[in-house]
Amino acid sequence: MAKIQENGVRSGPSPSLKGTRESPSDKDSNSMGSESEKNGFADTHTDKYGFIGGAQQSLEDSIEDIPPEVLRQREAKWLDMLNSWDKWMAKRHKKIKLRCQKGIPPSLRGRAWLYLSGGKVKLEQNHGKFQELDSQAGDPKWLDVIEKDLHRQFPFHEMFVLRGGHGQQDLHRVLKAYTLHRPEEGYCQAQAPIAAVLLMHMPAEEAFWVLVQICEKYLPGYYSAGLEAIQLDGEILFALLRKISPVAHKHLSKYKIDPILYMTEWFMCAFSRTLPWASVLRVWDMFLCEGVKIIFRVGLVLLKLMLGSPEKLKAYQGQYETMELLRAINPKYMQEAFLVREVIEVPISEREIEKEHQVQLKRWKEKHGDLRCKSPPRMHGARAIMEAEPHTRQDLHQAPTIIMESPKENSNFKKNKKENKKKDKSKKTPPSASFENRSHSAPEVEPVTPVDTVRSLEKNSPWQGSRQSLSSSSTEQDTYL
Repeated sequence: MAKIQENGVRSGPSPSLKGTRESPSDKDSNSMGSESEKNGFADTHTDKYGFIGGAQQSLEDSIEDIPPEVLRQREAKWLDMLNSWDKWMAKRHKKIKLRCQKGIPPSLRGRAWLYLSGGKVKLEQNHGKFQELDSQAGDPKWLDVIEKDLHRQFPFHEMFVLRGGHGQQDLHRVLKAYTLHRPEEGYCQAQAPIAAVLLMHMPAEEAFWVLVQICEKYLPGYYSAGLEAIQLDGEILFALLRKISPVAHKHLSKYKIDPILYMTEWFMCAFSRTLPWASVLRVWDMFLCEGVKIIFRVGLVLLKLMLGSPEKLKAYQGQYETMELLRAINPKYMQEAFLVREVIEVPISEREIEKEHQVQLKRWKEKHGDLRCKSPPRMHGARAIMEAEPHTRQDLHQAPTIIMESPKENSNFKKNKKENKKKDKSKKTPPSASFENRSHSAPEVEPVTPVDTVRSLEKNSPWQGSRQSLSSSSTEQDTYL
């Protein structure tokens, strides 16, 4: 459980946040920040997720890749959904859920997460807000803690391996902006891995708004002082475990192992520091679609698999032994396809979670009184968030980042081309004479070449700057198409 320091800064959700499985060392000083350490990884293989080492690096020979033709089909389906997102959410939400369970195509994962979370609507309705927060100095109290945490976030990932690199800079910007956006809440250490995962898939501004949605809609109260919400959800998880695995529930009760001891990092970091990376992404696909019930289901699956039979528990008779078992989860239980299948089959719904929430809230009030942190109601997934937040179709419009030609000039060119074809057919003139005949029936229009189109776009103010997105120094948004 997190300790609250004298100055009010939360040092983290649990002691296990330091030296977790992706950390290169238990000592904070041994980070991947220096050039010498970075150069030591120069010849290290980088996996398809960007990891150059550590426990979350994927071994290529252990991954079953999706056939390219299947991946292209899924990408086409997701592009169609994103182009008519409001209609799909209103009428075909079950189809979206099924496609999230299958896994979002990597090329569209960042954009899909933005839409699923409601971050796209927030971004469109708050133009310039992130830039405004980014330009402010920030509270020194939070900035100091954020700065110390930067190098601890996925130090074996190429985006965050270099101290002061672009990944750490963007992470600092996003976390600082959130402390300014919610000064009463400030910063909690478990927010850093959440923001880091988002930055691996989208630009800083988009990552900020998805972080806002996760903190305010999916996991409200998780990162507030006192961590009351996470303690409450720990009791809910333990109560639901009785239904899913009575054996595991009895074992944890026997040795008085409080849920906060093993589930804090799981829930607060949305399993981003616990599971293999392929499994993390699949869990997040479902989590951002269906809500916190996915986090509960993953926790229940792991507890059931690790503690769910008397035979497995013979060697773990005691609190210490049991905790060591839960800290070293068997890799086969966390394997992507196996875990996703198990999670989907867990018979726990958002209705059951809310029902148990009311039971545990009543018990909490009897023991501790009213909650000190008044969090907004939890939203169970993308559909609930969209229905609760008014939006327009323009808020969901996908603005292109690469513009190739002016629609007006292109239409004129096609019109003149069509007229020329008719004249060529009637007069039977050679193709080389078609442009000479054009002057007798229509105003003279120069043929539009790709170079002319780009130049005309530069002169036309609404398209000004489009050419830059075609250059090697494109904006960060282009990276995530």
